[in-house]
Amino acid sequence: MTENAADKANKQRMTVVVTGASGRTGSRVAEAARAAGFTVRAASRTQGFDWEDPTTWAETLRDADAAYLMYPSDVGSPAAAEGIGALAREAVGLGVRRLVLLSARGEDQALPTEEALKSSGADWTVVRATWFAQNFSEGPLVEGMVQGELIFPAGEVKEPFVDVRDIADVVAAVLTSGDRHVGRTLELTGPRLLSWREAVAEISAATGGTITYTPVPTRAYGEALAGFGVPPEEVELLVEVFETLMDGRNAHVTDDVRAVLGRAPRDFGDFAREAAAAGAWKA
Repeated sequence: MTENAADKANKQRMTVVVTGASGRTGSRVAEAARAAGFTVRAASRTQGFDWEDPTTWAETLRDADAAYLMYPSDVGSPAAAEGIGALAREAVGLGVRRLVLLSARGEDQALPTEEALKSSGADWTVVRATWFAQNFSEGPLVEGMVQGELIFPAGEVKEPFVDVRDIADVVAAVLTSGDRHVGRTLELTGPRLLSWREAVAEISAATGGTITYTPVPTRAYGEALAGFGVPPEEVELLVEVFETLMDGRNAHVTDDVRAVLGRAPRDFGDFAREAAAAGAWKA
């Protein structure tokens, strides 16, 4: 069935606020929302929005219909629970009831942030994502990969890495499906399990070079982060998160991507080949 003109016009009149619109997920959510026919309002400091300054929120939220919420530091931080809760309440007060939160699968520390959203009075959906495939190609892990070695505290645990484009497509689909996903928590994974060692091996094969994986104890990794100037409170949170997340709790796949989109999630091997072709790991 094709979308009729009235439906298209209604979507074009709908405005979606996208926080983190220049980041790994937000940029793809903005792109997917536009492709779905929404007007996208990017929420970033360059656009006058600041998570740390609540006086900037109302102008961004006013007259919008929905919002995608992505907290810039870890969703499991106390600041995230406070910030998401406060912004969600303000959004509801301004009539923006449809809110979608990006959360982290298996991260106990993120539960207070999810509860803050749920108690705001919003028509909420929580999207719990597993580890992003794009974390290997964008962000702080890239430097080590380019130098030929990923040092990370994941041991040999397996993870169903998810492509952020699937996250974006799910968010757009959730926003276009009326009340179908209101009050639901979706867990998004890729289609198969890989250890970090296996993931790095697939990337190495895609690049035609040699990239190795070296597991390290979580505390040692935290000490290295501190040495690079990461604030002590952030280091402590990351160590706590890694110590719980890397215990195998996420070593199974879900069918939520297929249930929402009607197709299988993107495979990690395809991501690796595409990113390698785009030069993600070239020195």
